[in-house]
Formats: sequence, structure tokens, C-alpha cells
Amino acid sequence: MAQALAAALQLDRLSPLREAVRTLTRLADHQASESLFLSKGKEILTQLIAQDHWLEEDFRKTHPDYYQQYLLYCDPHERFSLQSFVWGPGQSTPIHDHTVWGLVGVLQGAESCVRYRQTAEGLVSDGPAFVLEKGSVDAVSPSVGDIHKVSNWFSDRTSISIHIYGANVGNLRRHTFDAATGAKKDFVSGYSHNRLPNLWDRAAFIRAQDLKTLPARS
Repeated sequence: MAQALAAALQLDRLSPLREAVRTLTRLADHQASESLFLSKGKEILTQLIAQDHWLEEDFRKTHPDYYQQYLLYCDPHERFSLQSFVWGPGQSTPIHDHTVWGLVGVLQGAESCVRYRQTAEGLVSDGPAFVLEKGSVDAVSPSVGDIHKVSNWFSDRTSISIHIYGANVGNLRRHTFDAATGAKKDFVSGYSHNRLPNLWDRAAFIRAQDLKTLPARS
């Protein structure tokens, strides 16, 4: 049985991501509130990052100069999207916002986060830096705190986080912030790859089931 389950995971490795997409779609179809997306989405993301076999190598690749943002799925109505963020040793973001709700879950390694908030005097730190370790999930949104800077905690290895946002975040006009002056600048992040995981091709798994070499699975 253990060998059969291992074979099933290999033939249908994307099943955890597909199930996350299905559950998020059901939430969106029922017009879930932001607070419900954040609470239920945290459960979904925690389950997704509990294992990492499903993330294909194309969406784990680092760049020598800056972090990578790979789109894994975008809802057809752009109500939510999922990405993998891949951080080479020591890489970090600028201070930035999101303008929508979001969830960040660490799949591999660890990330350091510093939150900020805007005041009449400018941009100020909103508490000490904290570390998100493997399996941890953090939330952002204009309602719970939307401005932060994220860095790979490690200087000698890759870290990877999985993100869920309440929009097609790569197409949103967002903002970076100057740490000294608080001045903000528009940016649109885009994505680091033009390929998506094929969630819907389960042919090899189904053929194996027909041959009765694998256990049944939805």
C-alpha cells in the first residue's frame, strides 16, 4: 500500500494544489467576506504547505539578483490567485503594499518580515521584525496591516513561500515606499514565468487506476 500511495503522489502530484483551488473557488462562489477568506484561507494554506512534493521545479527556481514570483493559478474572474515566491540567499523585497487581502505561508526555509504603517509624520515601523518559519502563515490586507518588507531569513539557502491573494495580484497597481521619506511609487509586479501548472491533466493517474495499480482517489 505504501508503494501504491507513493506512486499515486508521483502521478497526481498536483492534487494538493488542485484541492486548494477548488476550496477557494467555493468560497468565492459563495461571495465570502474578507474575514472569512482570511480565516478559511489560512486553513487551506496551512494544509497546502504541510507537504512540498506538489510544487514543480519550474516554480522553485531562483534568480541570482532578485526574488521570483511565479503564478500557480488565477481564478477566471480574478477573485483570487496563488503564487510561489522563491527567495535566493539574502534576497528581499522593497517596502511595499498589496491593496487586497493576502496570505503568506512558508513552504521551505524561513522569512523575516517587518511591518510598517503610514502616519501623519510618515512611514513608521509597526513592531519588531519577526520570522515566519516553515509551516507558518501570515495575513496582510488594508484592514489588518498591508505594508511590509520581506526577506529570506537565510544567507546560504533558498526559501519558498506560497501566497494567496484576493485578486490577480501580479496585475494590480500597488506601491513601494522609500524607507527614509515614506514617499510611495506605483509598481505592477507581474510574474516571473509564462507557464502555469496543469492542474487538470490527470490522465496518467486515471490510466493507472484502470489497471488497478493505484488506490481510488477523487
